[in-house]
Amino acid sequence: MEAPPTPSGFRTDKPLLSLLNIDLLAQVAGITFFHPLGAWMLPLSLRTLTFQWHHPPMWGSMLYATIVTVAWLLQSLNHRLAYGKNREFDKSEEVLVITGGSSGLGLLLAQVYGMRGMSVAILDVNEPEVEVRNVEFYKCDVGNYQDVQAVSKQIVEDLGPPSVLVNNAAVVHGKTILDLSEDEIQSTFGSNVLSNFWTIKEFLPGMIEAKRGTIVTISSVLSHIGPKRCSDYAASKAAVRLLHESLTAEVAQYDNIKTLLVSPGQISTPLFDGVDTPSTFFAPVLEPVDVAKEIMSAIDSGAGGNLDLPLYSKWIVVMHTLPVSIQRLLRWVSGCDDAMKNFRGRNATDNMNGKN
Repeated sequence: MEAPPTPSGFRTDKPLLSLLNIDLLAQVAGITFFHPLGAWMLPLSLRTLTFQWHHPPMWGSMLYATIVTVAWLLQSLNHRLAYGKNREFDKSEEVLVITGGSSGLGLLLAQVYGMRGMSVAILDVNEPEVEVRNVEFYKCDVGNYQDVQAVSKQIVEDLGPPSVLVNNAAVVHGKTILDLSEDEIQSTFGSNVLSNFWTIKEFLPGMIEAKRGTIVTISSVLSHIGPKRCSDYAASKAAVRLLHESLTAEVAQYDNIKTLLVSPGQISTPLFDGVDTPSTFFAPVLEPVDVAKEIMSAIDSGAGGNLDLPLYSKWIVVMHTLPVSIQRLLRWVSGCDDAMKNFRGRNATDNMNGKN
């Protein structure tokens, strides 16, 4: 079988050593030492070595295994109480809409779901970079409500009412506040923020009527921290994060309407081409396929919640609880304010309605 094409901008030739990072170590620990099955292997192993129950190594290992198990159960209980029971997901009945799906992460999601035989619609101003099977392209400026209204009606006629919405369209210019033009600021908030309002207003009523739906919001770790040359992008992603929070509260009354907030760090796509990453060990650059796998896993399981990648994005919110002097020190150590110095991104035309 012919392998699916790789969208432009995806790196496939990374050195093996670059794959070693804190996220990989955390994943290994999560399925061994910090997983109940792995934790209980220690006291069982000690028992086979003739350790008695009252020996310190034995009861110490049992105490550790008990703590890990309780923590794991509490985490599962917390997710269930926070986001409810997962909805049923039947790919034969689902219709997927992806904004900004002509390149990058959006295109990868469209490709995979298209190959699985699902009905997929891409909303973008540019046609997909590669041919995508079983995917319909709709030329649309998602920052324009009239465009979204017209296209939404056509999608319903062609494919049926959408049940999965992935708000992925994004723009980044990489300029200082004083260098940003009025048009660039408006294009950022049109594509990054207003598009979310317009698509939700058009497609959520159909999901409520059908009693099933998933809305995925692609935010960013930069919604929690604003580096230099990212003022418009960071502000727009913070707005999207809070929009998602309000949306989640508003649809909580509907058991089968799920919301998923994705807050990734830097992804290896053309959107942030040229961005310097000070430490790939502590802040690894994400591959689109890895992010897509996590998103698809959540969608396919019918789950809601938050998806923070990589590991540091789970703890970035803690930074705002620290003294300002410590925050500034961490910014200097991380080099986040210098990361955009060599930013290239896409060309100006693409950036007017960009894709992650």
